[in-house]
Amino acid sequence: MKEICIITNYFPPETGAASNRIFQLAEGLKSKGFETTVICPLPNYPTGKIFAEYKGKLRRLEDINGIKVCRLWIFASNSKNKLLRLLSMLSFSLSLTWFFIWNKIPKTVIVQSPPLLVAFTSMFFLKSKKRKLILNVSDLWPLAGLELRAFKKNLNYRILERIEKYNYQKAHLILGQSEEILCHIKKICPEKELFLYRNYPNFKSPSLKETIPLEGRKIKLVYAGLLGIAQGILKLCNNLDYSKIEFHIYGSGAEEDLIKSFIEENNHLPIFFHGSLSREKLHKELLEYDLTIIPLLNRIYGSVPSKIFEYAKLGLPMLYFGGGEGETIIDENALGWVVPPANYNLLNYTLNNIYLKDLTSAKKQRIQSKALEFFNHQGQLDKLVKII
Repeated sequence: MKEICIITNYFPPETGAASNRIFQLAEGLKSKGFETTVICPLPNYPTGKIFAEYKGKLRRLEDINGIKVCRLWIFASNSKNKLLRLLSMLSFSLSLTWFFIWNKIPKTVIVQSPPLLVAFTSMFFLKSKKRKLILNVSDLWPLAGLELRAFKKNLNYRILERIEKYNYQKAHLILGQSEEILCHIKKICPEKELFLYRNYPNFKSPSLKETIPLEGRKIKLVYAGLLGIAQGILKLCNNLDYSKIEFHIYGSGAEEDLIKSFIEENNHLPIFFHGSLSREKLHKELLEYDLTIIPLLNRIYGSVPSKIFEYAKLGLPMLYFGGGEGETIIDENALGWVVPPANYNLLNYTLNNIYLKDLTSAKKQRIQSKALEFFNHQGQLDKLVKII
């Protein structure tokens, strides 16, 4: 049996797209006959605190559905303070280095990026003519940080660009979750072998109920996911026109307390906060909604929210408010409506021109059919295994 190792900063029981993406990849590789090991930090995302059952541990070994999981110590933090965030990344890099010294690492390794520094540590210490390093790029850093205004084009940014280039150079194969990511990497390292590996979900599509929308009631709009700065949910709450909608929010993150405070201070508005749910429970809840919104405060080059593929499989119509390649996927597959990021006037105009008759079970079934035809996790995995 061929051994393979995945190094990642996120893994269940942590929630979110990054955690789900890697778990599905690990499960998929195991199903294809690989003896799969995952190396990750002790769970801490998105709270920035080590989960209760893992507190006080320096290392923990687990078996999850036949996948070996080695969780290493990390100085956990989700602080806005850049120094604390840097210390957090460096602490996991230090744990990885120690692990590499004392443990045998398989000949095939998949390294998740970002974080850049964690990926750099792995690529630097594991480079070998006998080892195949596969870099799995889900977002373009430091470019995304620049577009989010977290970085400035200074010496530190140029150092991060060099780290980014080094990671690409040392990889034998690079996976990218969007065409834009692959295009960016091609410009830096034109000789590299690239593979488009979308974050297609791997779960059974639910049966959709036959419903007859009752005209006159408000559209039930939902957001589910990270409540971070990049998503801009607090600003969305401030700018939505609620005359035709009620807005439901699921998730956790940096803006959570601010969103709760806004709802309390504006209790006349139809905004409802439901907290964070497991993926399975969330899927059941989402089936009760008419429309979902996928927002980004700014268009981020290379970013394609994995929610697009997940919601399509649930048959949930989407209002995409993030720009970039995601717009093309929504339009080409008729998954919903598109509004350029930050254009709240057009967003409200679009919402006011969506009617319950546009959100029937027939519409949802067409979306689900598209997902089953074009967003095929198993077919994509088969292609990946062939080139590994």
